[in-house]
Amino acid sequence: MDKLDNIAHWRGQIFSSLLTIVLALGTLTAIPSMIQLATEGLWPVVVMDVVALTWLSALWWFKKIPYTIRVLNFLAIIYVIGVGLMMTVGPVSQIYLFSVPLLAATLLGMRSAMLCLGVSALTIFVLSYAGLAKMHMAGMPENGLLPSLMITLNYLFIGAIITASCSILLQRLERSLEDLRMFARSLQRGKDELHTLNAELRLTAAAVARLNDMVVIAKVVKGGGAEQPIIFVNEAFERRTGYQRAEVIGNSWRMLRGADTDPAVIERIGAAVARTEPVTAELMYYTKSGAPYWVEMELVPFADEGGNNTHWVAVGRDITERKKSEGHIHRLAFFDVLTGLPNRRLLMERLDQLLASAQAGAGFGAVMFIDLDHFKYINDARGHAVGDALLRNAAERLSRLVRKGDTVARIGGDEFVVLLAHLGHDKAGASESALVVAEKIRHAITECFQIDGQSYNSSASIGVTLLPKAGQTVHDLLREADTAMYRAKAEGRNGFVFFEATMQAEVERRLTMERDLADAFDNGELAMHLQLQVDSRGVPVGAELLMRWRTADGAIVSPDLFIPVAEESGLIVPLGQWAMRQACHCWQKLSRAGHALPLSVNVSPSQFRQPDFVAQVREILADTGTPADQLIFEVTEGLLIEKLDETIARMHELAALGIRLSIDDFGTGYSSLSYLKRMPLYELKIDRSFIRDTPGDANGTAIVQSIIAMAGHLGLRVVAEGVETRAQAEFLAANGAPGMQGYLFARPMPLPNLIALLHAYPATLALQDLQDLRPVLEPV
Repeated sequence: MDKLDNIAHWRGQIFSSLLTIVLALGTLTAIPSMIQLATEGLWPVVVMDVVALTWLSALWWFKKIPYTIRVLNFLAIIYVIGVGLMMTVGPVSQIYLFSVPLLAATLLGMRSAMLCLGVSALTIFVLSYAGLAKMHMAGMPENGLLPSLMITLNYLFIGAIITASCSILLQRLERSLEDLRMFARSLQRGKDELHTLNAELRLTAAAVARLNDMVVIAKVVKGGGAEQPIIFVNEAFERRTGYQRAEVIGNSWRMLRGADTDPAVIERIGAAVARTEPVTAELMYYTKSGAPYWVEMELVPFADEGGNNTHWVAVGRDITERKKSEGHIHRLAFFDVLTGLPNRRLLMERLDQLLASAQAGAGFGAVMFIDLDHFKYINDARGHAVGDALLRNAAERLSRLVRKGDTVARIGGDEFVVLLAHLGHDKAGASESALVVAEKIRHAITECFQIDGQSYNSSASIGVTLLPKAGQTVHDLLREADTAMYRAKAEGRNGFVFFEATMQAEVERRLTMERDLADAFDNGELAMHLQLQVDSRGVPVGAELLMRWRTADGAIVSPDLFIPVAEESGLIVPLGQWAMRQACHCWQKLSRAGHALPLSVNVSPSQFRQPDFVAQVREILADTGTPADQLIFEVTEGLLIEKLDETIARMHELAALGIRLSIDDFGTGYSSLSYLKRMPLYELKIDRSFIRDTPGDANGTAIVQSIIAMAGHLGLRVVAEGVETRAQAEFLAANGAPGMQGYLFARPMPLPNLIALLHAYPATLALQDLQDLRPVLEPV
């Protein structure tokens, strides 16, 4: 196209064609002419024709010569021929000189044409004035200045008109061609842009069609509530919804909604559409088969050049899996995995809402803290699968007993919390309602649980507290219900207790004691005292180590107070290790003083069940060099309740070391003769509760006599605790002569006092003389 609308190109084409035509015609006309001229003897003209044809042929042949040079040579040929013919033939040959500026205008332009016209006119003037050409005007002399000038001026006038007309015409043509060229280029650019846009459109259409996101385009229909017909859906839409394109084109996308599509979200989308605003929403839609799925949709209005909204473009992303994950995460965050009940986090949120509602005047509510009694026994004996099944069944029973607005939560282990809302504005009535529910819960848990064809029984200890109270927080409520629950356990389990302020004071005292006990252990406020044990003759045969606590201000804390606290807090384990080591040190000192008595030391169930307990004993014996057979470990019957086989095996390990074992407070707990036969026991200690009323109480006397007789048959030593009167001692001596321990013989005392007492103690002592020697036996 650039060549077709270029004037230089056309000039080159015209010149090539003209050169060929001139060469062909010139050759055809020149040959006969040259023959005739030669016949007439006009050899100069013949030579001129030959030179002109040769020159013209060279220009035609050598096409690589620059265009302008070739055109100038062509014009020069015509000019030379014209001059020659004017000199030989006459004025008729002026036509050749006329052709020079005309051809120059056509082939080179106006400037070159005017130059050629001037040269031609000058040539005519010179030839005419010099008389070289035969030109004359009627009525004027030949070859004069004036005739030559007149001829030249006429030639210039006519030649200028023709040359200028031709040049101007060509200029206008060139401008037209330039306009055509610019228009053609503009068309080409438009064509290229259109081609690019079409390619981009095809690419966009293909991309949209194959996009993983669903794309729906709907046409805008004016009018309130008017349906917006769908005009396009992509392949992703067809794949996800099950609808073919033909099934949805022309229909409203309301066909995708279902029962669980949120009306509030639909209303929000409708409001945005009415305002012609983009909107993003998460909706539940339904496939052709009726299966629900979640889609995150972005709806954008599309306007024409005039700003009028013509279409809606919706891009939807399937977020069903994300919603499932969110639901799973929500369940993990707010619900118990095992039972499906609300967990502690959700419980605290609902309890906070319940408390705020009650404080705002919605009436009283209640919090119940429920703990399954002896669940650990079932879980340990039957395994976690049975324990989990029992917890699920308990959760189902609790859920059936409460109202829709109430909450049942599991906060861990076998602990559940029930929130009762809107129990009324009367406190007494609210309390009564809470107690009714508590009794229903207690009764429901006591019913037999059927798990894998087996029956399991359980019960529940329930703590109840009411809300609201002044300054009460959710943590206060849980603490109060928990405290009441522990009181229910302490009162025998399988019951419920309402929280009272005195319970909290007791809990705080225990917490303070626990903290002070830990500090006392670190600060050396604890000490081991020894209480002497004697035989029926009053001869010392051993001693028991008893822990004592004297605070920094000199106050004495009873073991009956701090030992249970140590048991519950876990401090009993390090305290027990320390007591064993102290027993070894005491024996070493007694041995060096000449009184190597066997020493009894209490071992708690928690300490005994430590996995490395036997290794600890072995290490302490090795560190202190104390003979193992000089230590007697006193354990309670409570140790035998759990993991009996493991307990008996550990007893045998200790016996293999040489440690002797004693059952403390025998007869007050869990006793079985078959178990006694399996255990490597050394002695039984009769609890003081049986000694207290002997020999006056027939029942107590019978029990003591039975224990002494049984121990004799089993080959076990017997020690009676709490002997405080001569009558008790004489009764014991008369019924098998067991060992005795009590205030009648000696109070618990520090080791130095015991050593001093032993130094002063007679070798033999009749029981009737005990009263007389009482001052000697008191601590120094």
